Amino acid sequence: MKNNSKIKVVIFDMDGVLIEAKDWHYESLNKALRLFGFNISRHEHLTSYDGLPTKRKLELLSLESGLPKELHNFINEMKQAYTMDMLHTLCRPKFVHEYALSRLKSAGYKIAVASNSIRTTIDVMMDKARLSPYLDVKFSAEDVVMGKPDPEIYIKTIEHFRVRPDQCLIVEDNENGIKAARASGAYVLEVREVTDTNIENIMARINQINASNEQVA
Repeated sequence: MKNNSKIKVVIFDMDGVLIEAKDWHYESLNKALRLFGFNISRHEHLTSYDGLPTKRKLELLSLESGLPKELHNFINEMKQAYTMDMLHTLCRPKFVHEYALSRLKSAGYKIAVASNSIRTTIDVMMDKARLSPYLDVKFSAEDVVMGKPDPEIYIKTIEHFRVRPDQCLIVEDNENGIKAARASGAYVLEVREVTDTNIENIMARINQINASNEQVA
């Protein structure tokens, strides 16, 4: 597989794309919130909070449910601690992802992760999933001012590689992430499950992009 395509960079979201961690984040945040009598329902999580950084979730809870803002930092710290406990226990390598990233890397594609998670969480998850060796760069919520659905993290990732947005493919799974990816100007591959993030689906999307551009040319 040689990289003669228009696409030069493949950028992955992490939670729900490379790591099935959405429930970990949901459960960890609720565990921290329950210390103070607050809770996010499963419906709220799926319809309003999915893919948002924890900081933004807490801001929304203050607006909608009266969560005192002075608790934000403590709740965030507790949530991160609970998440770290869970991922050390539950995060495991998946062959489908190791194979996909190794094939992309050997074909000459640049590979990045751009996630609303904090840097420590990304580092640990990628290490435990054995994906770190394939990554050229990782961008976290701490590297940007605005988290997804703002496109800042994707724009920053694209600029890091000094390529045009239309030379990048972003793999995303949730509404907020997809909005950010599209707003960056890059091509998007939408996945519903982490198993959809495989070399067959990625290359099919890249080939589709190449074919459409060849037809235009």
